[in-house]
Amino acid sequence: MYEKFFNLSADPFRLSPDPRFSYKHPRYARARAYMAYAFRRAEGFVMVTGQPGTGKTTLIGDMVEYLAGKNVALANLVSTQLAADDMLRMVGYAFDPQARNTDKASIIQALQERFLAWHQSGRRALLIVDEAQDLRPEAMEELRLLTNMQIDGKPLLQIFLLGQPKLRDLIHESAMEPVHQRIIAATHLEALPEDETRAYVEHRLKVAGWKGDPAISGPVFRIIHRFSEGVPRRINLFCSRLLLRACVEQEHRIGVADARVVAVELQQEQLSTRNILGDELFRARDDFGEAGVKGPTTKRQPTPLRRDEPPARVPDPKTARTAPRASFGARDLSGPTHGIGVKSEKKTVLIYTGTERRRGKRRSGQDRRKQPRLDVGQEDRRRTLGRRREDTARARW
Repeated sequence: MYEKFFNLSADPFRLSPDPRFSYKHPRYARARAYMAYAFRRAEGFVMVTGQPGTGKTTLIGDMVEYLAGKNVALANLVSTQLAADDMLRMVGYAFDPQARNTDKASIIQALQERFLAWHQSGRRALLIVDEAQDLRPEAMEELRLLTNMQIDGKPLLQIFLLGQPKLRDLIHESAMEPVHQRIIAATHLEALPEDETRAYVEHRLKVAGWKGDPAISGPVFRIIHRFSEGVPRRINLFCSRLLLRACVEQEHRIGVADARVVAVELQQEQLSTRNILGDELFRARDDFGEAGVKGPTTKRQPTPLRRDEPPARVPDPKTARTAPRASFGARDLSGPTHGIGVKSEKKTVLIYTGTERRRGKRRSGQDRRKQPRLDVGQEDRRRTLGRRREDTARARW
């Protein structure tokens, strides 16, 4: 969808493996070198492990492409949750489609004859087993027995095992000691560090014809690494959403704000188990390189001060916190006063007695609104001292 908007020749962040975009980082190159070395040795097992999404399937595709020009009969097994007999049938069918509904002995005999014919013609047989951590011990033993097919001390079949870290635990079991002894090379694909994460993203973009459009801010790469933890498949997921958002918003720059929106979306869709929205990386300022496409930028200019207007005073937060609160108190009034108070020779002092001092019959809970103001035997409330301005006694107000 966004390839045309950014003038890219292909989608650089597809989740499905594509050997064209394989990034030869040091760990990947080491694993590939081990596989090539073992292939030249033409014997034993090769074991490659790694977390999901670290590039094991991409490594297989790269290896298959590398062996395309060589005289090799290649079979790739993906479904490994099979019993021992079913696993043997899968291997037989992968190398000989006619070996479909035959018994175990016939399959083994047909495979041996075919491997021997290929060896005499200078052809090699290679079996690649993906997701090998799901193999049952009986199925693993069947694979080991297939490597016993030899002629003149040279094995007729070579096997590459690829799987998650649980595969190493399976191989190290005591029952798997015969298989363990036949492994001639083993490596583990690890996640990418932060600097290689940026190199990985830029590599895939350049393979797709990227020439700086869209421009990606420097802090965004750190957010990508924080979200993905360096796992290539998670990197592809995050970057694909970033490019899609930029395309929808018609933007040619991808900044920290865009990365935050994508992170929120992925968390809402439960495509991420990590909450990184509170990370300080989202408070970083965008830093677009000169090689990137520079779109129009709008910066808010500060309002200039007038010459006769002093600058605004910024209150000190420490002083503001410790400032005393305002409170009522007695004060002196010089000159005449029109308020209610106590008269003295020089000044009049206004006294606030507070609500508690005012409590009387009217605060006792009795509702006197229905009582007459003048009643026989009752005090006239209008004669109460302090109700009039001219009263000289202590006032209650």
